[in-house]
Amino acid sequence: MSQIDLPTDFDFQQAGRQVLEIEREGLAQLDQYINEDFTHACETIFRCGGKVVVMGMGKSGHIGRKMAATFASTGTSAFFVHPGEAAHGDLGMVTPQDVVIALSNSGESNEILALIPVLKRQQVKLICITSRPESSMARAADIHLCVKVPKE
Repeated sequence: MSQIDLPTDFDFQQAGRQVLEIEREGLAQLDQYINEDFTHACETIFRCGGKVVVMGMGKSGHIGRKMAATFASTGTSAFFVHPGEAAHGDLGMVTPQDVVIALSNSGESNEILALIPVLKRQQVKLICITSRPESSMARAADIHLCVKVPKE
């Protein structure tokens, strides 16, 4: 049972339409992020001689899991690595032929930032997706994709 008390006349259909409108607006705004950095990221992934390794914490981690699953189901060798686990041996699966896609809204995820020096030593290509081009992750990335989400 839900813990939210709704009015007896709550309009679920209208609420559903509002959610879809928010999603439509968000998708329409993504067009501005299809730029040269996007092309460079796509080319890097397409030419990857290894695997695509996706990581993120919290909601970014959920998005990352879905990204990795979509890559894998469409023929690109990919998997998700939890950044908290990566520091405890999971980075051993990552090779210089791989591409790492790291997601963080703020671009300041401590768990991911701690892994970047290791990835750099391994000469792994790093694509970071954040909402802040001035963030630590954006500055450390080989390719940064700035994607701002107006509303979750």
